[in-house]
Amino acid sequence: MQILIPLYAIAVVFLAAIVRGYSGFGFSLLAIIALSLLLPPAEIVPTIFILEVAASLHLLPGVWRDIHWRAVNWLVAGCVVGTPVGVYALTHVKPAPMTLALALFVLISALLLLRGVAPTRAPGPAATFTTGAVSGLFNGGFGIGGPPVVLFFFSSPAGAVAGRASLIAYFLVTDLMGLAWQGSSGLLGRTTLWRAIFLLPPFAAGIWVGNHAFLRSELGNFRRWVLRLLVLLALLTGARAASQLL
Repeated sequence: MQILIPLYAIAVVFLAAIVRGYSGFGFSLLAIIALSLLLPPAEIVPTIFILEVAASLHLLPGVWRDIHWRAVNWLVAGCVVGTPVGVYALTHVKPAPMTLALALFVLISALLLLRGVAPTRAPGPAATFTTGAVSGLFNGGFGIGGPPVVLFFFSSPAGAVAGRASLIAYFLVTDLMGLAWQGSSGLLGRTTLWRAIFLLPPFAAGIWVGNHAFLRSELGNFRRWVLRLLVLLALLTGARAASQLL
């Protein structure tokens, strides 16, 4: 049984990294849900954050020119405000109901976007800041801050290339913030670093496969694939939250 856990972790990280390399997001949620079946979250989450930072640093040079910096700056500003509120909520609010509400919101929004319902104008600074604050709230409180920002970029007229590039930049900043919070809480140590090094080869291989798949893909198909992935992540998150309510 002991040898099966590392093999399972390698397979999970490789497959989730393919998703991350292709879409620019999704690795954390997929990997954490799958690995938490066998390992406690406190052992998983810091390692996943280290790998997320490594992915963003690897992908960033190739997407630098496509990043929508104005939107990213407003999102980060909102995230900085929302994250401490999320950390506070973690100790005062039951996470399952709020997580289920977020999952339902993301599911409905992604299904509407798949049916072609989308805004025709890019959101202004206020809406962008609010999205970042909501992302920070859920990231700080429940570790699932990605979906609001993914919806923001893939529902805007900015385009799939700019959306993917901006997500990579945004998640680099927020993952570094998350690592700082984890370090201050004593969750980062030598074991975490060695675990990240052990998982780095399958992670790098998955990122390479996913990134090359994106470079060969059609943008219309890519957008539909991302929205379907968002539906899947919403269903997984909602199911996990619903099980905690039972």
